[in-house]
Amino acid sequence: MPAADPVARLAAELSEAVGAPLELDRPSDPAHGDYATNAALRLAPERRQSPRDLAEEIAASAAAVPAVDRAEIAGPGFVNLWLTDAWLADALGAIVERGRDFGAGQPERRERIQVEMVSANPTGPITVASARNGAYGDSVARLFEFAGHQVEREYYYNDSGAQMEKFRASVEARRRGEEPLEDGYRGAYVDELARSDEDPVPRMLQEIERTLDRFRVHFDSWALQSELQSGLDEFLPRLDTY
Repeated sequence: MPAADPVARLAAELSEAVGAPLELDRPSDPAHGDYATNAALRLAPERRQSPRDLAEEIAASAAAVPAVDRAEIAGPGFVNLWLTDAWLADALGAIVERGRDFGAGQPERRERIQVEMVSANPTGPITVASARNGAYGDSVARLFEFAGHQVEREYYYNDSGAQMEKFRASVEARRRGEEPLEDGYRGAYVDELARSDEDPVPRMLQEIERTLDRFRVHFDSWALQSELQSGLDEFLPRLDTY
């Protein structure tokens, strides 16, 4: 955790006072204090003391830390801590100062992570199912970023192959005033695309990107299968797998 984190600082001060690493947990019941630690239970075998006796020592040492208002022993050896108003005010100030970055991670090894999401074929407008994938993918990307990693969001367009040929053929059929084939594409959007002589795929790509932008799911890269395929003959021989 970052050094500026008030809870991390408190844990470090308590660890120094106790003379052993100490972790803090939030009690499920506020009546049990602001924070609690099971250090006595964890350290008892190592120090060859009963957890309860060791908890008394830890509570006494913790009570001497300026941020601690009082410390009490609970159960077989838990130590519950109540913090001073001054510490709570300082903690609130640290939260306000860091804003949305408060609680963000700093990993020992920062990794580059690519999150590919949505990636629906550009044969029609984005559906609710694809929007769901966008929400999930964007949430995963945000969590990785908050943990301190370098994240890239990618949309992979499958813009070539049999489905794309059916899509173009469906638009061409409507331009001729005919119905698309049975396994083709239908809908008001197909009729709208047919009003233009342009290739319908770029128009569909633009519509998908506008929709996702309104949904507040933003991408760093848009990969086109058609472009990647054009470079396969050059790149595949460089891979040992092939």
